Amino acid sequence: MQIQSSVFAQLLSFAPQKHFEYLVRKYGANHGTHSFTAWSHFVAMSYAQLTRRDGLRDLVACLNSQHSKLYHLGLRHKLSRSTLADAAERRDWRLFEALGQRLITQALALHSSDRLTLGLQEPLYAMDSTVIDLCLSLFPWADFKSTKAAVKAHTIIDLRGAIPVFLCITTGKTGDSTVLDQVSLPSGAIVVLDRGYIDFKRLFGLVQRGCSFVVRCRENLNYSCAQAHEVDAKSGVIRDQTIGLVNDSSKAGYPQALRRIRFFDRESGLHLIFLTNRFDLPAVTIAAIYKQRWQIELFFKWLKQNLCIKHFYGNSLNAVKSQIWIAVCVYLLALIARKQLALELPLQLFLQLVEVNMFENISLHQMVRNALPNLDDRQLSPQMDLF
Repeated sequence: MQIQSSVFAQLLSFAPQKHFEYLVRKYGANHGTHSFTAWSHFVAMSYAQLTRRDGLRDLVACLNSQHSKLYHLGLRHKLSRSTLADAAERRDWRLFEALGQRLITQALALHSSDRLTLGLQEPLYAMDSTVIDLCLSLFPWADFKSTKAAVKAHTIIDLRGAIPVFLCITTGKTGDSTVLDQVSLPSGAIVVLDRGYIDFKRLFGLVQRGCSFVVRCRENLNYSCAQAHEVDAKSGVIRDQTIGLVNDSSKAGYPQALRRIRFFDRESGLHLIFLTNRFDLPAVTIAAIYKQRWQIELFFKWLKQNLCIKHFYGNSLNAVKSQIWIAVCVYLLALIARKQLALELPLQLFLQLVEVNMFENISLHQMVRNALPNLDDRQLSPQMDLF
């Protein structure tokens, strides 16, 4: 990495250039274009993410105002709105998905030695979805409600580093549990789920693929208790049972025994019920595992606050998927840069510094050193980073 290059160029240098060129050839991403290449498209959209531009007019004006500084990054010509709009509509979104998958692999390798505080040997994942509202007149294909459109981003994150290892973008009406059929996780992994994923046939499919699960359960579940286990009331565990499902459809979907745990969370004052196929872990550990699910809620909140996934630069499904995947790529680039360079600061603050110093010709280390002496512990709030 050249220290003389701009901060923006240094961040983009963590993207695998040779692999990107391979993906461009694979998806024919430069077919029919002479100036606005796939890499130029990625640079322009990464700039949009880091600076959170509101629309095409805003983005094009800002890019053209910095034309001389973006020239060496691959944006060789001034842009028009039609150029960006056409690229968003026509360039295959799978190019950016494949780039994201490669960056996920890099991020996982950097965080492979990280450990959670629960004493688990298995990898732990959280799965949930977030709804991104859209204008029905502009996105009529994004079926959701009679008065508005929306897409859903179904996501799984590795809780060791808040790394999104799975992302599926659907229309807003798609049920959460249906996406379980597409999930492929390492054998032995534990995945934490909320009540929207209660589909016993699909949960059993996870078990058959070698995974474990902890899912929050509804109060009205029909079951028969095969065995009641001793509990320590002081730990918050009220009931720990081995159960079987009673309803014919549920029993046919999940023919094996389940573990049902009723837990009182003193912090929230809520009574929570969990189902799991793990009988070897203490009940209090199951409750602690479920508590980790909150990290994916914070992940969604972080992305929506710090990157541009609420305003889209194209109205087609291809444009929406491309923009969301580029947002994930930018998030992963920041995650990789911070970890690889051992930068001790919250990710949100790191992106803010990149935005302010984007075209400064200083190293990322120097940028952080310039900022940190002026900050105290109170300013480095944990709210600025993921859970």
